[in-house]
Amino acid sequence: MQSGPVSSPFGPEYRPCVGIMLLNDRGQVFLGQRAGAENRACSWQMPQGGIDSGETPLQAAWRELAEETSVTNAALLGQSAQWLKYDLPEQALRSWRGRYKGQAQKWFAFRFLGEDSDIDLTAHTEIEFSDWRWEALDNITDLVVPFKRDVYATVVAEFRAFA
Repeated sequence: MQSGPVSSPFGPEYRPCVGIMLLNDRGQVFLGQRAGAENRACSWQMPQGGIDSGETPLQAAWRELAEETSVTNAALLGQSAQWLKYDLPEQALRSWRGRYKGQAQKWFAFRFLGEDSDIDLTAHTEIEFSDWRWEALDNITDLVVPFKRDVYATVVAEFRAFA
């Protein structure tokens, strides 16, 4: 375990995070619909979250996957070669009170080894998703909020071989 917080390679204005592409045995990607999202058409995303102090990015990925989906039965397939970043839109910046300009993410691909019934969005106290589905790899960038689409396109291209 590392001793301190992970720092963003893009500077302190980008929150260090992980992103998780969870793939089933048919090559489909887990997408969760953000709880309370205003625009339901662009409210889907892959699990993601911040890296806690003392965690490695991989440890954070396992923790976030379990917290957001209850999935623990998975196999690591790979990780992104580079950190990726996106800037937050003005509305999100206000809710974060200017603490961060955006997020820096290290992405991980996992193969889901369980059953769909293992997925429980309500097991954690902070519910991230109100619904979920398996989606074709080539459709996911159209379902995410526009400010994340470039990152998602990069992740799709890098992890395509795992699908």
